[in-house]
Amino acid sequence: MDFSPLTKTILHTKLEALAPLLKESSLNEIRHGDSLKWRVFLSQIPNIKPSSSTFSDVIRIGEKADIDETANQELRKILEEIIPWRKGPFEIFGIKIDSEWQSQLKWQRLQNYIQPLKGRNVLDVGSGNGYYGFRMLEANADLVVGLDPHIPYVTQFWTLKSFLPDLPIFVLPYRLDQIPEKVTGFDTVFSMGVIYHRRSPIDHLLQLKRALSPGGELVIETLFVEGPTGYSLTPERKYARMSNVWFIPSIGTIEKWLLRCGFKNIRVLDKCYTQKTEQRKTEWMPFESLTDGLNPKDISQTIEGSPAPGRVIILASSEK
Repeated sequence: MDFSPLTKTILHTKLEALAPLLKESSLNEIRHGDSLKWRVFLSQIPNIKPSSSTFSDVIRIGEKADIDETANQELRKILEEIIPWRKGPFEIFGIKIDSEWQSQLKWQRLQNYIQPLKGRNVLDVGSGNGYYGFRMLEANADLVVGLDPHIPYVTQFWTLKSFLPDLPIFVLPYRLDQIPEKVTGFDTVFSMGVIYHRRSPIDHLLQLKRALSPGGELVIETLFVEGPTGYSLTPERKYARMSNVWFIPSIGTIEKWLLRCGFKNIRVLDKCYTQKTEQRKTEWMPFESLTDGLNPKDISQTIEGSPAPGRVIILASSEK
């Protein structure tokens, strides 16, 4: 993971306070059971140069003709080693990665309604393997910084980045609450599929707000449940078989949270209910997915008896 280009980019900007986290000494302090394993893995990625790349609904890097059949088989084995691929889809030198999420559907719901990303510095919290970050580059963002503490997903991103090292996109193996408070220079901040995993959603919103430039835009996407303003579902143990879900608010509740945290111009962009065509098991993500978390006799409920997952996208602005 080479962060030296990012360090140079943020020098003498409002993002410069990120620099200490990019030093080798800081990265070595990350505690993850498999961190050494993944760093060794990344050091063994073959040096392959793609003839082309496109960042549309399918993120395509290289062509099948760029490498011979032996190299293609070896690359497939490498990409299979970092299963599960949850965000996507991707096509890497002709190898099609059918991810769990058809992430282009979520992007289609918001891409024409957010403030234009051209020329912007963008923060993608909970970025995973960087699928949305590549879409942000497609929208002409100047710089995309992703955050994700899950090392295997960060490894997926850096595997892809190794083929296009000059792209102004980076995923850091950190949580938002590990980012210094002085980092305040992002023009757009995305938090998609994160807040319900946070024990303190209010703190999460305040951290997002702090990262924004004055007048910047927040794009937040989250699970929601039907209910009055003030209502939030707190699962007793699990929600749709997920153990790390703490609060699932009603839409009115999350709007109130945003208002209380000082956001302005709050508006609901889209709400929907996740369908099995958008989130499902695949060859590249063979573990439990949406249908496993729903009641097979009544898909309007989770397996635990809670309301089935709805998802909402909300836009908000920081004060100028």
